[in-house]
Amino acid sequence: MEQYKAAPLDFTAADIAELSRSRPSLSAFPTPIVTLSETAVAHNLATMAEWCRHAGMGIAPHGKTTMNLELWRRQLAAGAWGITVATPWQASVALGWGIPRVLLANALVQPGAVRSLARDADRLTVWADSTRAVEIMTGALAEAEAPGPLDVLVELGGDGGRTGARGLEAALAVATAVADSPRLRLAGVAGYEGALAHDASPTSLTRVQAYLHELVRLHDAIEAAGLYPPGAPVVLTAGGSAYFDQVAEVLAPRRDLAGAGGRPVEVLLRSGAYITHDDGFYRSITPLSRTNAGRTNSGPTSSGPTFCAAIHGWATVVSRPEPGLVLVDAGKRDLPYDEGLPIPQAIRPLGATAARPLEGAVTTALNDQHAFVRVPEDAVIEVGDVIRFGLSHPCTTFDKWRALAVVDDALSADPRVIGLLETTFG
Repeated sequence: MEQYKAAPLDFTAADIAELSRSRPSLSAFPTPIVTLSETAVAHNLATMAEWCRHAGMGIAPHGKTTMNLELWRRQLAAGAWGITVATPWQASVALGWGIPRVLLANALVQPGAVRSLARDADRLTVWADSTRAVEIMTGALAEAEAPGPLDVLVELGGDGGRTGARGLEAALAVATAVADSPRLRLAGVAGYEGALAHDASPTSLTRVQAYLHELVRLHDAIEAAGLYPPGAPVVLTAGGSAYFDQVAEVLAPRRDLAGAGGRPVEVLLRSGAYITHDDGFYRSITPLSRTNAGRTNSGPTSSGPTFCAAIHGWATVVSRPEPGLVLVDAGKRDLPYDEGLPIPQAIRPLGATAARPLEGAVTTALNDQHAFVRVPEDAVIEVGDVIRFGLSHPCTTFDKWRALAVVDDALSADPRVIGLLETTFG
């Protein structure tokens, strides 16, 4: 079926519709291909839901990771407050799909986009880190004659970080401008700690911790200044997929859904990559690895919570021009490479269904449609064999595929394809 590179070349629409019943072997599918393991996805959803419940946190997972309605619905069904997005277009997709609460983790400063999204202002929350952003939104909403105010979170940044007002004074000026706007409602405080650190070293963790305490100080300063609407609920949100344990430690004590302290406060993580996890960047930095040191995340275990890698790449050996080099038919157009190259894990001989471990292999480079894999010179690898790769960074995996093949369990002796999961990236 030519519109999906994940499907066999002779597949029809009827064949795809029957996948959940026919369950063909993955070995019958062409490469390159990226698979999504249902066993791992279900495990990750349950693990994060339980972690949030135990930590006393809500979650609005970042939907840009997958841009898939089915997975978003499963996250909502697992208890998510809503879905986070990054751009006005993504927000329009989420609102069009009927997502009940959408958090745009960015400034909305395109007047046309403001006017277009204004009709769904009751389901949308956006960020602002400047008084100029407040001016733009206020003016565009007035032109659109929006039915009600748009909820705005003041974004606090950090030196050397990404967006966000630098320092409490600048952030309070933004909060004051939002509170004074007749078209906006000051609805809380937001931030992103992931831009301030990129590893789990003590220095990085200390920097993240200090930034999160600054978020709390901003919230308290806004409250003390009387800028929040009287008695109205507010949101405190931070937390990507790398430091959500620290977010819980600092922000969770401020959660007060019933308003026992005088105002209802929701505290939200925005982690998104957890739903698929990976075998690279997130495996190395996830808090569940730090808090369960020495444990593997290659599959579910009973010794404590962990995430499992649900995404894998599969590519066929098309050449072995040198004893220590093989080239496979997957490259930059198919596999992520921005947070580390694909990791050779196993090899499935031509004609077999099961893969065996592949020791000593490493990916050294990617071209558009080829990967260079260095292997031991005595490795038993033939042209036509298929290598399974662990992948690093889900966000740049999904956006390369209009549809991913969903398998029952990528690590089983004979993975079975049970569906195709479509993505929407524009």
